[in-house]
Amino acid sequence: MKDVFRKTGFTLDARVVVADGETIGNRAFFVSKARFLAEREALLARGSDLGIVLDPGDRLDDLAADLAVIGALAIRFPKFGDGRGSSLARLARERHGFTGELRAVGDILWDQLEALCRCGFDTIEVEDEPTRRRLERGERPALPVRYQPTGAGDGFAPLQHRPWVSTAWRDAWCGA
Repeated sequence: MKDVFRKTGFTLDARVVVADGETIGNRAFFVSKARFLAEREALLARGSDLGIVLDPGDRLDDLAADLAVIGALAIRFPKFGDGRGSSLARLARERHGFTGELRAVGDILWDQLEALCRCGFDTIEVEDEPTRRRLERGERPALPVRYQPTGAGDGFAPLQHRPWVSTAWRDAWCGA
């Protein structure tokens, strides 16, 4: 079991990553997208126990019809500067209406945490020790401005003469 960070702090998570070819057993799990596509019917029968690991370049179109049954998506961030996982999360939530757990996995640093929450992530696997220590002390990141606001009624107002920047009127950490 691994601990993941949620809005309320670190919690142990029973969902495990199952390698291709490995027996799943009776537990909540993540499998690769390739395995899901190969074993779709059997895995969908598992319901919300089912989670899929996505790489940043993956598309959601071939999963769209099944997202209502899938319990979790884990999106990999292979390196700090790769923001494709954030785009994938926004697409899952906004275009495809995914309501299950979104988990960020990989090279995630303090500076990314608030932006990940804004993209719809529920949980984050935090491996970076300085980031982990700050979260354990109860610190929470805050980005008081937003570039390129979506205008989705998210509580952010345009910043004077720069419409591409907005400011928050509420606490920015995941709406907490």
